Amino acid sequence: MSKTQGQTDGQQTDEQQTDGQAGRTAGPEATLGYEQARDELVEVVRRLEAGGTSLEESLALWERGEELAKVCRRWLEGARARLDAALADGADGAEGAEDAESTGEG
Repeated sequence: MSKTQGQTDGQQTDEQQTDGQAGRTAGPEATLGYEQARDELVEVVRRLEAGGTSLEESLALWERGEELAKVCRRWLEGARARLDAALADGADGAEGAEDAESTGEG
């Protein structure tokens, strides 16, 4: 087991969380914040690029990297959706304010 993977195992909880996007039970990586997942992914990539690991360890690192990349992707997609929603709300609010000004309301 890699050092970074061992650190993540210490963050596990007894309860598994539900992945709202897929509607299935997610593993402990679902509890990782974006920055945690990104930092661990950077470490995984660094170790893979450095070489000197067995094939089995390299495969385990690769699989962990894939999991971490998915976590980061979900966080970024969620942030994008929130940003899009905020921009849409802002545009709706701006149109309402313009309509009120043109009719003398406001």
